[in-house]
Amino acid sequence: MDALIHALPHVFAPANLLAVVIGSVAGLVVGALPGLTVTTGIAILIPITFGLDPLFALGMMAGMYNAGSYGGAIPAILMRVPGTPASVATILDGYEMTKRGEAAYALQVAVVSGVIGSALSAVALILFAPPLVKVSLLFGPAEYFWLAMLGLATISALLGDDLVKGVTASLIGLLIGTVGQDLTSGTERFTFGSLELMDGFSIVVLLTGLFALPPVFQMAEESIKEGMSAAALKFRKQRSVLREWRYFLPVWLRSSAIGVFIGIMPGAAGSMSSFLAYNDAKRVARSPETFGQGNPEGVAASEAGNGADNAAALIPALSLGIPGSGVAAVILGGLLVHGLRPGPQLFRDHPDVVYGFMLQMLLSAFLLLVVGGLAATRIFGQVLRLPRVVLAPLIILFVAIGVYAVNNAMFDLYILVGVGLVAYVMEKLGYPQAPVVLGLILGPMAESQLRLSLTISQGNPAVLVSSWVSIIIALLTALVLVTPLYRAWRERQRKPAAA
Repeated sequence: MDALIHALPHVFAPANLLAVVIGSVAGLVVGALPGLTVTTGIAILIPITFGLDPLFALGMMAGMYNAGSYGGAIPAILMRVPGTPASVATILDGYEMTKRGEAAYALQVAVVSGVIGSALSAVALILFAPPLVKVSLLFGPAEYFWLAMLGLATISALLGDDLVKGVTASLIGLLIGTVGQDLTSGTERFTFGSLELMDGFSIVVLLTGLFALPPVFQMAEESIKEGMSAAALKFRKQRSVLREWRYFLPVWLRSSAIGVFIGIMPGAAGSMSSFLAYNDAKRVARSPETFGQGNPEGVAASEAGNGADNAAALIPALSLGIPGSGVAAVILGGLLVHGLRPGPQLFRDHPDVVYGFMLQMLLSAFLLLVVGGLAATRIFGQVLRLPRVVLAPLIILFVAIGVYAVNNAMFDLYILVGVGLVAYVMEKLGYPQAPVVLGLILGPMAESQLRLSLTISQGNPAVLVSSWVSIIIALLTALVLVTPLYRAWRERQRKPAAA
């Protein structure tokens, strides 16, 4: 408490407050532009802030971290384009609400949920860092393998109505994730002699192709018809999320708890928290069939889980020097640039800086309510006023520019078109696209952790169930996969009885 009190004057110094505001605005723009990520934005910030006061630099990073995480929800809701990988789950209900004329309400749900998740995560970072770090130390390679399997199982089994299609989509993602150079042996896999595939497929290209192009193709199909209804184009005043807080409170609390838990697992934070939070909300909902059809609880769960792993990912980063996410790894680099070495000595030697940074994470979360809500609704939302015949080619233009800018390679544009066509066919056949993304993200993690476990145990597979944590997660994975089969069996039993 003494350290927090001493850090308060530094945090609320005018220059440091300005740094948080600048970082929040910049993060909002970075998150809202497909192709750019928070990791990229903070990496650009580090050399710019070199030589400046550490709290000024960290304030900009804190603002960009929280605002950038939410910023990805803006194009996800308005255009079905994931601004960040974690916003993929937000698309599922957010875009459906936009088509229904509730874009403003969907953005309002997203920003409030993101603020609550980020704020609770910052509080966890401030109050519970030491005990939560002990939890993260319980996880070894075998536990991380089962955690990845649990993520794949939940998204496959609970996202769609067809378990077979969900698992098939996950397998497609796992297969795509194997393309490139094997990190363990250096062997090329499925590259077919192409130098462009040596590093695998770009996640930005795949996300854009999976989620941005299918709705554009749909717009082209319906170009003869007039665009969205006037209700969808106008950001008129709608019902308030804050007035309905009792309805959303259970979702916010559960999703934030999931986000914090995933955040403190080194290397696990990122997209997994939003997917798991979304699936948990669907699992306990009274009407799970409405998820994916414009249920605001889906948006709330995804964004609360997404925001809740931000500060939580910094718990192992600041205390142990082990980043909980890619963004946390870049922030660690920023600390080192400013002469601050993560670990217990950081809290001992620079308490004003480390606790000041924690307070800045909390401050930027609440600042997001003003900056994010206003900007998202009044500025970015104007894109919906364009007719579909104009919006479709504009989306393709910006998507192509963003994808080309990643590696400055025409090959990425060819992959973009190919993935977009495949995703369009998948959508027509009823295959969910989100399991593909999670398979792509969690596949390499599961493979590396499995191989590491077997290497340590000299090939003994019993190592995968050698701890009580591994056994619990393995049983949860099995339960998640069996649940849809049990429901289908119960439905078949009821039909003859009803007849």
